[in-house]
Amino acid sequence: MHLLIRSATRADLPQVLALCRMLDLPGEPGLSEPQALARFEALTAGDRHRVYAAEQQGQVVGTFALTFVGGLAHSGRDSCIVEDVVVTPALRGTGVGRKMMAFAMRECAARRCYKLVLSSHLQRDKAHRFYEGLGFRKHGFSFLIDPEASDGAGQP
Repeated sequence: MHLLIRSATRADLPQVLALCRMLDLPGEPGLSEPQALARFEALTAGDRHRVYAAEQQGQVVGTFALTFVGGLAHSGRDSCIVEDVVVTPALRGTGVGRKMMAFAMRECAARRCYKLVLSSHLQRDKAHRFYEGLGFRKHGFSFLIDPEASDGAGQP
């Protein structure tokens, strides 16, 4: 079956949001449609953030986002973060995710990024195996702090 991976549009937003809700933590408040549209437009207004839709037979069956982060190290080359990777449950294991990640890798290579990174919750063993099967490797540590629970100096 043919899979088209393309930049998501405003018209895709309801389907993209439905997929993204699968990533939300229990009890996490959702975005209203106006909030989601404003956020989508702000994120995609420049060239540093892209939201993609994987479309099959006119339906969005997967989504992911790429954020390009600039800096002065690494010869001024960007790094890239892939986020919000999700495939509709009925199509998991059918190659949709593999094609989405191959697309992400090509986009990063085309922009000459020095690395493509992602994070995955510690409990998502199937996702870890998926990413490792694509060639991703564990590299360093990822650290997280909840800014709302901190005084700004790292003290809760």
